[in-house]
Amino acid sequence: MIKRKRLGQHFLNSNSIAQSIAFEAKITKKDTVFEIGTGLGILTPLLCTHAHKVISVDVDEKLVNKAKSAFSNLDNLVLRWGDGFKQTDTFSIFVSNLPYSKSKDAIEWLAMSSFSHGVVMVQKEFADKLLVKSLKKRKAVSIIANHAFEITSLFDVGKNNFSPPPKVDSVVLKIIKKNILTKELIQIINKIFSYRRKTVRNILKQFNKETVVSKRVDDLSGDEIINLAKQILEK
Repeated sequence: MIKRKRLGQHFLNSNSIAQSIAFEAKITKKDTVFEIGTGLGILTPLLCTHAHKVISVDVDEKLVNKAKSAFSNLDNLVLRWGDGFKQTDTFSIFVSNLPYSKSKDAIEWLAMSSFSHGVVMVQKEFADKLLVKSLKKRKAVSIIANHAFEITSLFDVGKNNFSPPPKVDSVVLKIIKKNILTKELIQIINKIFSYRRKTVRNILKQFNKETVVSKRVDDLSGDEIINLAKQILEK
């Protein structure tokens, strides 16, 4: 359990919430579902009920082995031990109770991936970053997520629905894929936000580019920031 807490992972123990997540995923027999974080397997068999195939990955080998024993009757389930973000499987739906410490990595990985939609549970504070309206409170991940996905908040999940209980509440989000971002574009967006106090003119100077635009990052729309990043990447 200590290892899971270090990873920022807490086990969902509410069957009703697991059922709601599976329902919101809108899985059909044509879908391959990719799940990061098998955990105790509360969600995995629910995903298998409607899917053509479910690929579930966990970093804890003992949990994967337990799941293999418990779900040996599910012939459309592939269980794997390892880092889910290093997998290269093709999938149409993504479902995960994301480890809090890996939420940003997950959003960036999903932004680079090709799939239809997903349902993810994240820390409420992280959900607020993704859904923030204030230009000055945006983070790089806010820009990346909103360019890559259409994001909808589905419902809140209280800390008492986990074991061990985290210190904060969670939020379940629906994400629908809009655009695929390259790794290079994501890196540039993160770099831009490290210069967010500078003007666009001065930011471009860091990359040996020129412009007459004197706005700061906080004055730019999400699309303008994406276009700025693309401009920096142009040879």
